[in-house]
Amino acid sequence: MTETLKRRHRPAGPPATVLGRVKRLPAWWLLPAGALAGALAGGAYGVVKTPTYTATSYVLAVPQEKSDPTAALGFAQAYGRVATQLAVLGDAQVESGVSPQTLRDSVQAATSPDAPMISISATAAKPGKARDIANAVSRSLTNNANHTKDSTQVRLLQLSRAIKPEAPASAAPPMTALVGASAGGLLGGLALLVRPRRTEEPVAAPVPAPAQAADLGRET
Repeated sequence: MTETLKRRHRPAGPPATVLGRVKRLPAWWLLPAGALAGALAGGAYGVVKTPTYTATSYVLAVPQEKSDPTAALGFAQAYGRVATQLAVLGDAQVESGVSPQTLRDSVQAATSPDAPMISISATAAKPGKARDIANAVSRSLTNNANHTKDSTQVRLLQLSRAIKPEAPASAAPPMTALVGASAGGLLGGLALLVRPRRTEEPVAAPVPAPAQAADLGRET
């Protein structure tokens, strides 16, 4: 009677844990799960992130009468390197209405090895602000360079003013979702490669039953 009560009140075994259920899933599930998680994360990032706009203005280096035409190319390279320096950005902050540090973070200058041209690109959260920053920096660079045109024999001209961008330069949510899905699938594939392999448990050989009939025959 006591043994029967112990059996009835014996606590049941622990329920199956989430980890145990995950282990029973096939190995390839890491690929679609990683891609789905990456797509959700990338799409959410694209929706939450503030879009940015980029506007570009172009400045041209023009040689003077007593200057070698090839010198304009060299000065364009030099002016392109100082376009984001404090001496130029300090004058542009008054016109653009932003601090020199913000100008330094949002403005990029690029030059061409074949033409004496400098491109001034500005990035901002509003399209009108990006246009104003690009034009302010290009005008400030032109004014600073033309102060020494008598000695350099090269002057800068604003070839093209920046216009208000119509579309953001940052990636749209579908693009960020696609990038996230690719990254998630790649991480899932890497996890699939480095996962611990399952070891096959040795199968015990069947033990033959004792020959009870033979033993009884011998006893008789």
